[in-house]
Amino acid sequence: MTEFINRNLLSFPLKTITSSLSPAGKNARLSISIYHRVQEEDDELLGISANATSFDLHIKYLAEYFNVLPLHEAVQRLQNGTLPSRAACITFDDGYADNAEIALPILQKYGVSATFFVATGFINGGIMWNDVVIEWMRRVPVDSLDLIEMDLGKYETNTLSQRREALCSLINTLKYLPFEIRKQKIDQLCSLIPVSLPDNLMMTSEQIMKLHRAGMGIGGHTTNHPILARLTNEAVYSEIAENKETLEHIINSPVRLFAYPNGKPNQDYLPDHLEIIKSLGFDAACTTAKGAAKKGCDVYQLPRFTPWANDYLKFMLHMSRNMIRNVDVV
Repeated sequence: MTEFINRNLLSFPLKTITSSLSPAGKNARLSISIYHRVQEEDDELLGISANATSFDLHIKYLAEYFNVLPLHEAVQRLQNGTLPSRAACITFDDGYADNAEIALPILQKYGVSATFFVATGFINGGIMWNDVVIEWMRRVPVDSLDLIEMDLGKYETNTLSQRREALCSLINTLKYLPFEIRKQKIDQLCSLIPVSLPDNLMMTSEQIMKLHRAGMGIGGHTTNHPILARLTNEAVYSEIAENKETLEHIINSPVRLFAYPNGKPNQDYLPDHLEIIKSLGFDAACTTAKGAAKKGCDVYQLPRFTPWANDYLKFMLHMSRNMIRNVDVV
């Protein structure tokens, strides 16, 4: 009841503030939110509150206080200066199965659209490298790990916080290694202490079709989710083109939107990659640079951020602050 009263009292002034920060027309700002997983409950190992209840609140706030548009429409209206005030879009990266099974019903509940950027190398029973490490760490039945011979360090894993710290260190170490070396080290981990890994984390082709049939957008995200900046231009082209072709075959429709894996400008992707995206027929691409897009910005480097906050006031403040943030792109 208290939150309901507070929201009613704050609704008009906050709408006024956000409307002034993102008015309709040529001075509009486009806020694009980014999500990955939406699980039924919090993931204690990861230490994040990205559950269905939190996501439901986010979509409720966005639907009530923003004008949520499909990303392809928002990009067109951004370019021609016809965005409504408080324009917003919702996106997901990677292609987790819970996007179709948990997030989709919530989106439909509030009548809003989202775009799902799918890495096709992991659909139909695959698992991303980071999830191999996460699920391995979740299951290893030991109180300590000596991985010094693999150049991955030594860790205590007796408590949840120790496991979380070890996991963070491993992910950060492995993330920017060359693909083959990273795969070799992860295979070594799994051989050192074998555990049973899940085969249902990522979407199936039918779940991708389910999203498409529901009117959701499907976008490209490479085949194997590599750090593009670590690949040759030929390999980048292959990763993106193969991914696009696979998705278009699944949904029998053009795929015109893309999201860079990891998405940090000049760190995870480079200026050359924008030309590759354009040459393959994409209309726009998303980064993970924070901020809101405005007319005249590079639509092949659209900023995004995640406003994870369950409290209404904090959520709105995060959204407002993001609207005025300077976007740092290539």
